[in-house]
Amino acid sequence: MQDDQQHILTPSQLNTLARDLLEGAFPLVLVEGEIGNMSRPGSGHLYFTLKDARAQVRCALFKPKSQWLKFAPREGLRVLARGRLTLYEARGDYQLVLDSIEDAGEGALRRALDELKARLQAEGLFDAARKRALPAWPRRLAVLTSPSGAVIRDIVSVLRRRFPLVELDLLPVPVQGDTAAAQIRAMLQRAIDCGRYDAILLARGGGSLEDLWAFNDEALARMIAASPVPVVSAIGHETDFSLSDFAADLRAPTPSAAAELLVPDRTALSARLDALHRRLITLQQHAARERNQRADHAFLRLQAMRPQARLSALAQRAQQANARLSNAMQRRLERDRASLRHADSVLRASHPRRTIERLRERLASLQGRPQVLLARRLQHDALRLRGLARSLHAISPLATVARGYSILQHDDGRIVRSIGDAAAGDILDARLHDGHLQLQVQGKH
Repeated sequence: MQDDQQHILTPSQLNTLARDLLEGAFPLVLVEGEIGNMSRPGSGHLYFTLKDARAQVRCALFKPKSQWLKFAPREGLRVLARGRLTLYEARGDYQLVLDSIEDAGEGALRRALDELKARLQAEGLFDAARKRALPAWPRRLAVLTSPSGAVIRDIVSVLRRRFPLVELDLLPVPVQGDTAAAQIRAMLQRAIDCGRYDAILLARGGGSLEDLWAFNDEALARMIAASPVPVVSAIGHETDFSLSDFAADLRAPTPSAAAELLVPDRTALSARLDALHRRLITLQQHAARERNQRADHAFLRLQAMRPQARLSALAQRAQQANARLSNAMQRRLERDRASLRHADSVLRASHPRRTIERLRERLASLQGRPQVLLARRLQHDALRLRGLARSLHAISPLATVARGYSILQHDDGRIVRSIGDAAAGDILDARLHDGHLQLQVQGKH
């Protein structure tokens, strides 16, 4: 008989075990290779192999991640893929299920950009505390961008619509290429040194990371951070970020949005001016009313200061005082009359004759009450004595003796309560209900 018994697995169970081992043993991996055998079925998923000179691995990028790519994958393109290793159980093949892929050249640029960004951020170059506030009412702006692109047209359109009073200077620079960063730095320095501008805008349309690389120049980022003039950066689309964006005083998602952020809206300004105008008119009307009221009060005071007016006022006051005095005297007389009537009624009620009559009536009503009260008291005491007598008789030992019992006592009066209280030969007195007996103890049982 065998000690161990082998467990038989089905192919699907074996593949499940292998898949669990692969997914548990391998974390998220980065694989760089060349695309081959690429297919894109109607489901929107993307299937291909990544290969080098010695091996290849199957890959799958499922929808919707396959629709978020910023480049068009093609046969022979070298890419950097990020994903997890798993097993496709239907065929028993292992494959990479990808989260993202990017051009291998662009991936190297992005890693270099991330390292440079981290270093500059550690220096405090991107700190919010050092950023300058934008002017509320800019008079002159400088735009560093390509003169032939749609960016400058969009910026001019927004500025004309929102705030046509602002002056705009286009400072043409190349926005991509090997020499673009140096030319942008030179033009930015000229804009800073001339002292003409209230704010400077760096703008460029969308593109790949390589297209936007001129705005990831370290020297340009340091110049933007050190600029005494506020700098706004609008490079690429909303999802694109460059070192210029981080170093600038304000990052705008698009050039058009940057133009809107730089200048106020003339419609809002017009509404505010109308509101201020209405408020000014209201304040003027209020001030005019206050001045008219003060003039009316001054006129009344002048009228009151005339001798005729003063004499008339004094005569009116004297007449009012006489009327108040007459009313006060009348009220005083009424109160005195009421007091006299009350005193008369009190005196009448307290006359000695009335008091004597009340006392006689009370004495007549009290005659005979002592005898009645005494009889009631005697009757109550007799009843109480009879009750006490019954209670005493109920607890008296004489009552017990009368029912046929006796009380045994020694000569000295001690009561015999048990046989231990008497001895043979003792002379005892037995008290009965009608007399006493002399007894002698013969023995105890």
